[in-house]
Amino acid sequence: MNRKFRYKWMYGWLGVVLLVWTVGISNVQAYPVSNDPLRVKQTYLDDIHMDEGWAQAGDNDEPVIVAVVDTGVDLTHPDLEGRLVPGANLLNPQEKPQDDNGHGTNVAGIIAAKMNNDKGIAGIAPNAKIMPIKALEADGTGGETKLGEGIRYAVDHGAKIVVLSLGLNKYSSFMAGTVRYAEERGVLLVAASGNEGGSVKYPAAYPTVLGVGGMTSARLADDRSNYGPDLDLVAPWHVYTTAKGGGYESKEGTSMAAPQVAGAAALLWGRAPYLEPWQLRELIKQTAEDLESPGWDATTGFGLLRVDRLMKEPLLSDRFEPNDDSGHAPMLPVHTLIHAEFSSGKDTDWFTLDSPYDGFVKLVLKTSDASPVSIRYFRDNKEAEEVFTTDPQNPVVTLPVQKGKSKIAASLLDPGKAGAVLYTLQTDFQIYQDVFEDNDHQYKATSLPARSQTVKGTFHQENDQDWFMISFKKSGTLRLKTSVDTARIDPVVLIQKKGEKSTTFDQFGEGATEATPLMNVTPGDYYIRISNVKDNTQPVMGEYTLSVDYTPKLIDPNEPNNKPYQATTLTLHEDHPGVIESASDLDWFQFRLEQESLVQLKLGSLQRGCDITFTLYDHTLKELDSKSSEGSAENLVLDRRLPAGLYYIKLQSDRAATQQMYQLNAAAQPLVAGFSDIHGHWAEKAIADLASRHVIDGDGSYKFYPDLPITRAQAAVMLANGFRLDKNRPVDYPDLSSSHWAYDSIARTTMAGYMDGYEDGHFRPDQPLTRMEMTQVIANTMQMAGKYRGRSPFLDVSDRYWGVGILKQMSGDGWIRGFPDGTYRPDDQATRAEFAALLSRFSNVFGRKR
Repeated sequence: MNRKFRYKWMYGWLGVVLLVWTVGISNVQAYPVSNDPLRVKQTYLDDIHMDEGWAQAGDNDEPVIVAVVDTGVDLTHPDLEGRLVPGANLLNPQEKPQDDNGHGTNVAGIIAAKMNNDKGIAGIAPNAKIMPIKALEADGTGGETKLGEGIRYAVDHGAKIVVLSLGLNKYSSFMAGTVRYAEERGVLLVAASGNEGGSVKYPAAYPTVLGVGGMTSARLADDRSNYGPDLDLVAPWHVYTTAKGGGYESKEGTSMAAPQVAGAAALLWGRAPYLEPWQLRELIKQTAEDLESPGWDATTGFGLLRVDRLMKEPLLSDRFEPNDDSGHAPMLPVHTLIHAEFSSGKDTDWFTLDSPYDGFVKLVLKTSDASPVSIRYFRDNKEAEEVFTTDPQNPVVTLPVQKGKSKIAASLLDPGKAGAVLYTLQTDFQIYQDVFEDNDHQYKATSLPARSQTVKGTFHQENDQDWFMISFKKSGTLRLKTSVDTARIDPVVLIQKKGEKSTTFDQFGEGATEATPLMNVTPGDYYIRISNVKDNTQPVMGEYTLSVDYTPKLIDPNEPNNKPYQATTLTLHEDHPGVIESASDLDWFQFRLEQESLVQLKLGSLQRGCDITFTLYDHTLKELDSKSSEGSAENLVLDRRLPAGLYYIKLQSDRAATQQMYQLNAAAQPLVAGFSDIHGHWAEKAIADLASRHVIDGDGSYKFYPDLPITRAQAAVMLANGFRLDKNRPVDYPDLSSSHWAYDSIARTTMAGYMDGYEDGHFRPDQPLTRMEMTQVIANTMQMAGKYRGRSPFLDVSDRYWGVGILKQMSGDGWIRGFPDGTYRPDDQATRAEFAALLSRFSNVFGRKR
């Protein structure tokens, strides 16, 4: 390969060489354009300009090991043959890192699926070798210990890149040390930002990790992609990649975007192995295609991954130039690490900071020759400025910032200095201290008035917790709710009446709202503590909101309802609070069902020590069911299948239950043909038709699961029932025993010629049916041969597709139609509802003719 390099000495204080290169490509033997059969489905490669990137890369690049710390990898996948190196199973070291989930296989294929092997798809980096490291359970869950162990294993066993398509919401010193361990040993970490539409997860949020978000086909940040000052760039959200079991599938999420960046880094590193991890990060961000707001923004970072630019553009010593004045100040995240240059003592570099909250931005600016730097800070674009000077021994400046945009201007303190001086600038944000501080201890609790109110607070320092105190003069009811604006906070609420035991509420997880039940309070002092879970002790960039809902004295809003004719009408699916004033107090309620339904009656927030009885009656006041709390249960639940009609509920207690209000809720799921999950579904009539003809039956759960994929075995049973197939002969499939629950139906459909096995002799009864296979099976019931004249009726079906003839005939005869966008998506999995709809039409028309 013909390569020409220009070298420039830089960063002697870091002991690295920054290589600014140009590459002559006139004699480069480029990677051929992929002709893999499923390349057409890899539209994300077109978005990142992969074909041009391969052309720039050449084909003599050094191999680069990319560690996939995930659920493992399908070690026998044909499109990963020869692409794997030994890895590790950290969950069970005695076993190989075989993928039992599929996620890790998805990631590996994006990076390194073999190109031009007449199989499947093309991976981004033909020079990449995948090191599979199983650190996650089969359900895709895992903790930071195994994650950190996986990173260290990869670093210690020769990986140059570690891709982490997973994340945690909390900062940890352990993980920060692991990230630093990788950086110090020349290993690049690439991580997904997360898919919750909230804060960027760790480790993507650490400054030396490339944090990758997801972009839609409309070239916008996906709404589910996590965002914020820790985001570096985005890559396509939707991919088509290798799947567990040797197949391929469509997947989505930032966990599919991150391996695209890792693959591009491997391709570049194979061509330029002398680069340091920070240089790769800088070049990847430098060459990203700007999206949405100009420059860096919180939703797309520095932009979209562009492999073509990455492979041909030189690494700039300062990618932010020209930024010599306020009008050209690029956006700088408040939590990042950048490399730039002062061209001389007269050069000034301007940046814009966009702070998500009031607080402080800590700047750590280090020059390559320890030159002191002057930093001017401008608030609200005003001319009034503050000037700070860095000390080479302590190059830290802390700026008080307000929410929104502000600007800084940095320059060498010596304006007469000649020659270029490189520098690194690290920014770190610390949120403001809320107005209630110092209230980290109970004896320092901030007093709040005895009324309903809302307060806002922060966890601005390590081990921060906020105490409040309310003095109630009257008895009443109290409910506390704590919501947060970031998943990095998992709120915990504690309440304690002075002199009594405390109660803690932590029912939900990270980013979720915690709410107490409606509680009775009596006169006295109540302490409230708001904190993060004990594992999250670090300061958090985010706010919590505490809502105090206080109502003096308990008043039953349903009285009088002591008689059936006074029964309070329940609104279905809504909580109805009430109070049982005494042992003689009866609370009657009524509700009406317009159709047969599955009904769940729930009586919650029951006062302990009281034996509360919950009785259900029909419209004639005939008792249907009854339950009792027996003094200990906090909730009573009664589930019944009930026909349409009027029903009554009676509540009574063996003593007064006035310390807290109960909550009564009646929820109903309408049943259609015995199923609770098809009411209002587009395929409701077809499913009900099949149920009425006993083609399908429920499994006791009253569920049909219309939107789940249909397996080949399930399809065979429905076909056999729908067409009343009774002729049978033994079938011999190596993966189908005679004891299989669907054996007889599979035998009948095979004899009828409706279904058959695959070329390898297997039937694969539990494999989902594709939309094309579904169409073919239904066509088989009419012995359709297919039409081969005319154009394909669907945009995504070519005239060379194996099933195009059947699709032409079925479409032409009006039996099928595609999606609104003109596609048929033949290789997508067929749903139970789609199969039921086709079968209902065909079996009604043709089944009755047979």
